[in-house]
Amino acid sequence: MDAQDTELKKELDATLQARRELGVEYESALVDSFLEKVDQRIDGAVERRVRRQMAEQQMVVARGSRSPKPTDSWGERFGFGLVSLVLAIPLSAIGGGVAHLPGLIVAWIGIVGVNAVQAARANPGLFRPRRRGSSQDSDWEE
Repeated sequence: MDAQDTELKKELDATLQARRELGVEYESALVDSFLEKVDQRIDGAVERRVRRQMAEQQMVVARGSRSPKPTDSWGERFGFGLVSLVLAIPLSAIGGGVAHLPGLIVAWIGIVGVNAVQAARANPGLFRPRRRGSSQDSDWEE
């Protein structure tokens, strides 16, 4: 039992003692008074729980609205590019040897596509068109 439970038990004992002293005539008033205290205790617990859940939801929303920090370091990007170029050699040879020029083109489209996806993942907005009339453009277009 925690402190609140022991306090509630004391309230119940006091209510029962008051019933013994006052008699059956006051029983409903005493029960109503005790139930009112129990209701207040439950309402307080529910209110605390709701506040805690609302705060947790606000934290999730606040964290979700921020753009995630880039997790790719320069070394990871460099390594990906290096591996991509190393794998491009056998892919080019296989594509060119099997299907000649069309195979070579398909192999390089795949290589460029994988690198474009990686670049877009690392830099969101890299392939978005620029807006006309922004403050950056107006300085240069006079």
